[in-house]
Amino acid sequence: MSRRFAFTIDARDGKARAGRMAMRRGEIRTPAFMPVGTAATVKAMKPEAVRATGADVILGNTYHLMLRPGAERVARLGGLHKFMNWERPILTDSGGYQVMSLADLRRLSEDGVEFRSHLDGTKHLLSPERSMEIQRLLGADIVMAFDECPRTDRPRAEIAASMELSMRWARRSRDAFDAGGEHAAGAALFGIQQGALDEELRGQSAAALREIGFDGYAIGGLAVGEGQQAMFATLDFAPGQLPDDAPRYLMGVGKPDDLVGAVERGIDMFDCVLPTRSGRNGQAFTWAGPLNLRNARHAEDSGPLDPRCACPTCAHYTRAYLHHLQKAGEILGAMLVTEHNLWFYQQLMQAMREAIGEGRLAAFAGEFRAGYAAGAAP
Repeated sequence: MSRRFAFTIDARDGKARAGRMAMRRGEIRTPAFMPVGTAATVKAMKPEAVRATGADVILGNTYHLMLRPGAERVARLGGLHKFMNWERPILTDSGGYQVMSLADLRRLSEDGVEFRSHLDGTKHLLSPERSMEIQRLLGADIVMAFDECPRTDRPRAEIAASMELSMRWARRSRDAFDAGGEHAAGAALFGIQQGALDEELRGQSAAALREIGFDGYAIGGLAVGEGQQAMFATLDFAPGQLPDDAPRYLMGVGKPDDLVGAVERGIDMFDCVLPTRSGRNGQAFTWAGPLNLRNARHAEDSGPLDPRCACPTCAHYTRAYLHHLQKAGEILGAMLVTEHNLWFYQQLMQAMREAIGEGRLAAFAGEFRAGYAAGAAP
């Protein structure tokens, strides 16, 4: 286990927890939302602006950084933190998600996954050992074990075989991470639970991960098309199968109401491209639900994007101006709405941390859902 990682739970409210992860590059408050910086950048945002939203940690992508600019190059340039001017913790995914999302470009074996680059067609082998090496070269603070993420609609036997392969890869990831010397001493390694929607398979996966031992535990294999109801049904049992004294990370989630429901079920960490991708496409998240700024009804609306939001976009720009930027295809439109969305997500996480600390999460969640479902008015 990492000697420079500690997780403290400060408050509980039902299954929900509020706490802190102490790391050498700073503290991460939980529940936490991690903006996604796939290619060493959170799209349309400067690092200092990301930090101003309240983000304590961001996510980088092993697969994409392996291809461009290359992990060895990033290492020669001083590591990912220096390269992208982000001084706080970085979590890097393992590349395992691309095993599923780029299924047409890969060949799976016990050794790992051979990819054909989506950029130039060159072949690359990504194994547990290579994934740990890449994340070490990048200088990640939280390293994810290498896994396979099958779709939830696959046959049970196929999902079981995939989960068992991921658990063998988890052991190899642990061994390769521990061989990382100084980096291993200062970073944390998270295992990833698999098993799709099956309680028994997820229990077997959790038992294997607990036997290996990790600093934190992710719940993988959700938010891949199964729908919110099925995801929540799985989260009703999956977090409880993992160690209570370690952070629980739900990968690739999600919409604001997904976050609230998952926190109620004991999740501590999240990541998702949704707030940045939506921002680039003119969709804003507000306390009264999502809002499409390209709609004509905003063309002469002189009000703020969200009157309850404290972000710079809401303080200085009207819906009418943001509508104009979106219709004109101006880069500033993507920047301002992305900034608002990331602020909104961080304000939501802070509100949940406070509600847990005061023992009123259920009331907060009820009020949030009622307001979010009402719809954003002019």
